[in-house]
Amino acid sequence: MSKKRGLSLDEKREKMLQIFYDSQGFFLLKELEKSGPKKGVISQSVKDVIQSLVDDDLVFKDKIGTSVYFWSLPSCAGNQLRTVYKKLETDLQNNNKRHTELVEQCKALKKGREESDAREEALNELKSIEQKHKELKVEACL
Repeated sequence: MSKKRGLSLDEKREKMLQIFYDSQGFFLLKELEKSGPKKGVISQSVKDVIQSLVDDDLVFKDKIGTSVYFWSLPSCAGNQLRTVYKKLETDLQNNNKRHTELVEQCKALKKGREESDAREEALNELKSIEQKHKELKVEACL
């Protein structure tokens, strides 16, 4: 006797979106709560699933009078995917440009820092002065 496994949130979202895409109509929440169980989504979770779809702009919601209507059309989803794609493309181009700028800046900063004996001596002297500074600070506090 195996228990029937419930649907995950993503599966519920897919099934509820399918209701919208199949009918291409407008729904009240009560209508969605009735048609949700036909697709395998329990009626108690329909409201939460629809709200998550509204939050992600996959389903639109509008209050007309005292009623709240929900709808989503396949063409709207395609348009949203295109806008997200364009945004990601511009972000990628901006990040690539920033990357090349940072690489050039890194090369420019390394120009004056080639390894040499004089530089190493200066770094060692700096470390010793910093150590002496710390010791004097500790003595001053006591």
